[in-house]
Amino acid sequence: MLDKKICMLGTLAVGKTSLVRRFIEGIYSEGYQTSIGVKVDKKVVRDQQVTLVLWDIYGEDRFQHVQPAYWRGMSGYLLVADGTRRNTLDEALALNQRVLDTGLKVPAVLLVNKADLAEQWEIGDDRVAQLTQNGWEIMRTSAKTGENVDAAFSRLTLKMLGK
Repeated sequence: MLDKKICMLGTLAVGKTSLVRRFIEGIYSEGYQTSIGVKVDKKVVRDQQVTLVLWDIYGEDRFQHVQPAYWRGMSGYLLVADGTRRNTLDEALALNQRVLDTGLKVPAVLLVNKADLAEQWEIGDDRVAQLTQNGWEIMRTSAKTGENVDAAFSRLTLKMLGK
């Protein structure tokens, strides 16, 4: 069984912790939980013969920056933006550039979260199409309803395994 470290990256309140909880425990909580530092969970994906070690790293904001030391050894990452807040996509892309600047070359999938609130979205289809044309693999997710959550982790796992 292979161990693969996945980091959850994105700014504050985009749903990183909720996505992990939905994937690991199959539950969603309305209460907002700010991550402090890093929380590590594991899940065995038997059909891929891999153990995912999920690093839920605190959300980056303008006052604190995620320490690149957390990224060491990661096999891939999920970059998370909140569809209802356009600025979170820009911040996620800036965070992605910081990862690239360290020289890490690992698979990533961009998640635009909160699909259950699609009528409130500020991130339009045109922006998603533009990013897709630039090589991004993008999935719309909802930690609340579970939409595409398992599929997102599965897709990243397959990319990490070269499939």
